[in-house]
Amino acid sequence: MTIIGLIRHGITDWNNEYRAQGLADIPLNAVGQKQAELLAQRLKNEDWDYIYSSDLSRALETAEIIGRIKNIDVKIDERLREMNCGLIEGTTEQDRVNKWGYGWSKLDLGMESNDDIISRGVKCFMDLSERHPDKKVLIVSHGALIGLSLKKFIPHFDTSEHLHNTSVTILNKAEPRWDCKLYNCITHLNTERCESN
Repeated sequence: MTIIGLIRHGITDWNNEYRAQGLADIPLNAVGQKQAELLAQRLKNEDWDYIYSSDLSRALETAEIIGRIKNIDVKIDERLREMNCGLIEGTTEQDRVNKWGYGWSKLDLGMESNDDIISRGVKCFMDLSERHPDKKVLIVSHGALIGLSLKKFIPHFDTSEHLHNTSVTILNKAEPRWDCKLYNCITHLNTERCESN
């Protein structure tokens, strides 16, 4: 049975400031690095065969911290990048309202569509699972890419809870569909429980 572990990258300064990051290459801050280290310790004694990551530094650094502990080389797949936020990249909600008004989200500001993000994410997840049948694959990516893709990948599962930084979501291929074994788990941060099925 193929198993996919989806991980959102550690926190950045722009996460703290509620800025749209998109394709901006914002690094982990000190807290994000610590979160990644705690996650790596959690995964230390779990069996994983491969690690794939977005090429953006906040995800790649998270993946590399895990990879060092697991002694697994990280493979980059650019399809795992965050959504392209177009003209809103680097802005807060208030910045957007100030610049474009309250209806900013209905304007064409060069943002990647949800459908395009979902298509990219689901195709990548499927490709990696088919490339590594009956293996356990960790994927380190971004909140919008993972969150939107999950809505299509496991539509029967409630994925409405916002994904936390360094959260772990585990999917397993159970014919005829994928199932979610663990969702948005951050027990390594010692703050919340996990919901598992």
